[in-house]
Amino acid sequence: MGRRVVVTGMGLLTAVGNDLASSWQALLEGRSGVRRITRFDPEGFATQIAAEVKHFEAERWIEKKETRRQDLFTQFAVAAASMAVDDSGLDLPDGDGHRVGVIIGSGIGGIATHEIQNKRYLDGGPSRISPFYIPMMIPDIASGIVSMRYGAKGPNYCTVSACASSAHAIGDAFRLIKHEDADVMIAGGTEAAVTAMSVGGFAAMKAMSTRNDEPERASRPFDAERDGFVLGEGAGMAVLEELDHARARGARIYAEVLGVGMTADAYHITAPAPNGEGAARAMQRAIDESGRAPMEYDYINAHGTSTPFNDEFETMAIKSVFGPHAHQLMVGSTKSMTGHLLGGAGGLEFVVTSMVIHESKVPPTINQEHPDPQCDLDYVPNTMREADVRTALSNSFGFGGHNASLALGRYEE
Repeated sequence: MGRRVVVTGMGLLTAVGNDLASSWQALLEGRSGVRRITRFDPEGFATQIAAEVKHFEAERWIEKKETRRQDLFTQFAVAAASMAVDDSGLDLPDGDGHRVGVIIGSGIGGIATHEIQNKRYLDGGPSRISPFYIPMMIPDIASGIVSMRYGAKGPNYCTVSACASSAHAIGDAFRLIKHEDADVMIAGGTEAAVTAMSVGGFAAMKAMSTRNDEPERASRPFDAERDGFVLGEGAGMAVLEELDHARARGARIYAEVLGVGMTADAYHITAPAPNGEGAARAMQRAIDESGRAPMEYDYINAHGTSTPFNDEFETMAIKSVFGPHAHQLMVGSTKSMTGHLLGGAGGLEFVVTSMVIHESKVPPTINQEHPDPQCDLDYVPNTMREADVRTALSNSFGFGGHNASLALGRYEE
């Protein structure tokens, strides 16, 4: 069986809010964070919109001199992790820290730093490259810095599996606690990839929406007129804790982590497997480990990217796993408001799913205007819904065929 694992702290940094409370309220209200890009001049790019974090003040969380030594993706991670630890009420560092670990996923890492330093090299030669270039760029540095901040000397690493990165991070953290390798894990994901090369690269693949004149309406998962994903940025972090450890200190428990499913499509570098076969197996594995029957599930925070194939095949996968019960499920995509955080998406959506269970409120999938006959489930269109959600899944699927599904439930004695 293994030990039980619960969620005791959470932090969010998104395009719709700079903390958990403001992000959650914006999601319930159906507010989009998508705007014209400001991080660089997007003129001439096929896609000129993104869901950028707004009014971020890194100095609230990080000493000013340290911000110059950290890429934005690391700053996002430190801020969200700090929020999560504060929210949990844990006193870290506490003791020797050997039972506390950190896993933070990022699909791309410090791409902004790479672009800046590459230009310095091209303009002035190798002597112009900063000595901080490598430690600012590498994706694992976020987990390393968070571990130093809290004296966490347990398992510490980064997961890199494209858009499944932070779902894998949380899944690994769950397993490490369940099987007694740690008592507390800070886990989630971060991304800050709204850069010229990143946007240009995704646009060259024709993967992103080009609805530049209507940014707030561009991300429309499961809608018949969806034309690609909208790039987002930010971080979602959670404190996972062994149940007895949490109860001994009287911690508030948002939700219980019940299971994780991880699979591979082994099919194509970017396209999902036909009919969502790999996604279906990931969901089934999470359900199996959860010990709950499919009929007991109420909600799925879908990967729901607003790309034609992903949304159709994820719908098919849900139907194959849940059968007739699929039409009783609420299936939401908060990417319709936050954009797609790539490697940070799973962390953000795990936090959202925990809040859905804790608050009994389901954020809408906005921009549901044109029904797609291939996407015919209950996507909680356009308006928040109050509902008693006791068991849920959070799905994350990435380029390269990486699939991860996390099962959560309401904590019960």
